[in-house]
Amino acid sequence: MKFTIKNEAGENIVNLMRRVGYHFNGTDKEKSKLSFVHPIGPDLYPRFHIYLKKNKETREIEIDLHLDQKRPIYKGVPAHSAEYKGEVVKKEAERIKNFFS
Repeated sequence: MKFTIKNEAGENIVNLMRRVGYHFNGTDKEKSKLSFVHPIGPDLYPRFHIYLKKNKETREIEIDLHLDQKRPIYKGVPAHSAEYKGEVVKKEAERIKNFFS
Protein backbone atom coordinates (compact mmCIF):
# COMPACT_ATOMS: atom_id res chain seq x y z
CA MET A 1 0.00 0.00 0.00
CA LYS A 2 1.50 3.29 -1.06
CA PHE A 3 0.74 6.63 0.54
CA THR A 4 2.38 9.99 1.24
CA ILE A 5 2.69 11.86 4.52
CA LYS A 6 4.15 15.25 5.44
CA ASN A 7 7.11 15.70 7.79
CA GLU A 8 6.21 19.27 8.77
CA ALA A 9 8.97 19.65 11.35
CA GLY A 10 11.65 18.21 9.07
CA GLU A 11 12.63 15.78 11.82
CA ASN A 12 15.25 13.07 11.28
CA ILE A 13 13.39 10.26 9.53
CA VAL A 14 15.06 7.39 11.43
CA ASN A 15 14.11 8.96 14.79
CA LEU A 16 10.63 9.70 13.53
CA MET A 17 10.03 6.14 12.33
CA ARG A 18 11.44 4.78 15.59
CA ARG A 19 8.73 6.70 17.46
CA VAL A 20 6.12 5.06 15.20
CA GLY A 21 7.57 1.67 16.21
CA TYR A 22 9.76 0.88 13.19
CA HIS A 23 13.44 -0.09 13.18
CA PHE A 24 15.86 1.02 10.48
CA ASN A 25 16.68 -1.96 8.25
CA GLY A 26 19.20 -0.40 5.87
CA THR A 27 19.18 1.37 2.54
CA ASP A 28 18.12 -0.13 -0.76
CA LYS A 29 20.66 1.66 -2.95
CA GLU A 30 19.10 0.25 -6.12
CA LYS A 31 15.75 1.89 -5.33
CA SER A 32 17.24 4.85 -3.40
CA LYS A 33 14.88 4.06 -0.54
CA LEU A 34 15.23 3.49 3.19
CA SER A 35 13.92 0.23 4.66
CA PHE A 36 12.12 -0.05 8.02
CA VAL A 37 10.52 -3.04 9.78
CA HIS A 38 8.02 -3.47 12.61
CA PRO A 39 7.63 -7.07 13.89
CA ILE A 40 4.07 -7.98 14.86
CA GLY A 41 4.95 -10.59 17.46
CA PRO A 42 7.98 -11.92 19.37
CA ASP A 43 9.65 -13.34 16.24
CA LEU A 44 11.08 -11.55 13.19
CA TYR A 45 8.07 -12.63 11.09
CA PRO A 46 5.34 -11.72 10.42
CA ARG A 47 6.35 -8.07 10.22
CA PHE A 48 5.35 -4.85 8.57
CA HIS A 49 7.96 -3.64 6.09
CA ILE A 50 8.25 -0.13 4.71
CA TYR A 51 10.28 1.24 1.84
CA LEU A 52 10.48 4.97 2.35
CA LYS A 53 11.64 7.79 0.11
CA LYS A 54 11.85 11.35 1.37
CA ASN A 55 11.58 14.55 -0.63
CA LYS A 56 13.65 17.21 1.15
CA GLU A 57 12.14 20.08 -0.82
CA THR A 58 8.48 19.34 -0.10
CA ARG A 59 9.12 17.46 3.18
CA GLU A 60 6.89 14.69 1.89
CA ILE A 61 7.59 11.08 2.74
CA GLU A 62 6.54 8.41 0.24
CA ILE A 63 5.74 5.18 2.06
CA ASP A 64 5.38 1.76 0.44
CA LEU A 65 3.98 -0.55 3.15
CA HIS A 66 3.50 -4.30 3.03
CA LEU A 67 3.21 -7.24 5.44
CA ASP A 68 5.93 -9.90 5.23
CA GLN A 69 4.28 -13.15 6.29
CA LYS A 70 7.48 -15.23 6.37
CA ARG A 71 11.14 -15.02 5.54
CA PRO A 72 12.39 -15.83 2.03
CA ILE A 73 12.58 -19.58 1.48
CA TYR A 74 15.76 -19.68 -0.61
CA LYS A 75 19.05 -18.01 0.32
CA GLY A 76 19.84 -14.96 -1.76
CA VAL A 77 16.32 -14.73 -3.18
CA PRO A 78 14.33 -11.69 -2.02
CA ALA A 79 10.92 -13.17 -2.94
CA HIS A 80 8.67 -13.87 0.05
CA SER A 81 5.04 -14.10 1.04
CA ALA A 82 3.83 -10.51 1.33
CA GLU A 83 0.50 -8.74 1.47
CA TYR A 84 0.30 -5.29 -0.11
CA LYS A 85 -3.37 -4.67 0.68
CA GLY A 86 -6.04 -6.02 2.97
CA GLU A 87 -7.53 -5.07 6.31
CA VAL A 88 -4.37 -5.58 8.41
CA VAL A 89 -2.21 -3.48 6.07
CA LYS A 90 -4.93 -0.83 5.83
CA LYS A 91 -5.14 -0.53 9.65
CA GLU A 92 -1.38 -0.16 9.94
CA ALA A 93 -1.36 2.55 7.25
CA GLU A 94 -4.07 4.41 9.17
CA ARG A 95 -2.09 4.11 12.41
CA ILE A 96 0.96 5.65 10.72
CA LYS A 97 -1.11 8.43 9.11
CA ASN A 98 -2.73 9.25 12.47
CA PHE A 99 0.69 9.52 14.09
CA PHE A 100 1.67 12.21 11.60
CA SER A 101 -1.56 14.21 11.88
